[in-house]
Amino acid sequence: MGQAGTPTVKTGYAPVNGLRLYYEIHGTGEPLILLHGGLGSTEMFGQLLPALAKTRRVVAPNLQAHGRTGDIDRPISYEALADDIAALMKHLGFEKADVMGYSLGGGTALQLTIRHPATVRKLVVVSAVFKRDGWYPEILAAMAHLGPAVAEQLKQSPLYQTYSRIAPKPGDWTVLVTKMGDLLRRDFDWSKDIAAIKAPTTLVFGDADSMPPEHIVEFFKLLGGGKKDGGWDGSGVSNAQLAILPGVTHYNIVASPSLAPTVLPFLDAPTPGPK
Repeated sequence: MGQAGTPTVKTGYAPVNGLRLYYEIHGTGEPLILLHGGLGSTEMFGQLLPALAKTRRVVAPNLQAHGRTGDIDRPISYEALADDIAALMKHLGFEKADVMGYSLGGGTALQLTIRHPATVRKLVVVSAVFKRDGWYPEILAAMAHLGPAVAEQLKQSPLYQTYSRIAPKPGDWTVLVTKMGDLLRRDFDWSKDIAAIKAPTTLVFGDADSMPPEHIVEFFKLLGGGKKDGGWDGSGVSNAQLAILPGVTHYNIVASPSLAPTVLPFLDAPTPGPK
């Protein structure tokens, strides 16, 4: 147990799909799966994790080849990452949980909801796209170059500093960056699957994010939002919510003090019936 006032943190490794999937559990309450971004780890959540853990049992895994989870001989794909999280939930005995993912974690959370809909109670997607060409052209160009040369350049970054400190094999950094390049060069468009999502969903973006506002609005509409006036009685409010955080980029959104107060009221509200 932690000292008085210090939330208890439990850590472990779950044997899922050939991986030793590292996870942390912070706090108590209703379970919330929290999924980090590409080349990162749970460490990127800084103050967000403690804020969420005040009222939630936050389960924060490290995705394949990221952080404290080692790699296996398997490409990194959104579908495989999602299946890993479904298997982790089963390992931990969760039939259902709220899921919140940022960037790569947001794509993983979407695929978890698409592939394993019964496991997701509510969904929060932070700064992710529903199709590859949703990113700005300059972001797509940068993704196209991800490989060994960029891995070397990224050794100057805080992402690598964290990785080299916690990864089981820090020498695998180049493999991780190369596999992420392969993933990010792969085309996808999940429009039809997203339009069929039944779980109440909140989308959160920065107003200076890595995708144009048009993509964000299209995403919101796919989920049933933005179709009509909400009405005096709220009868026109959809199961989807949209938040745009001011003065926030793709790179600092998870550090924004606005993020936790934006998503917690949605997570804590009673689940609405089907509309």
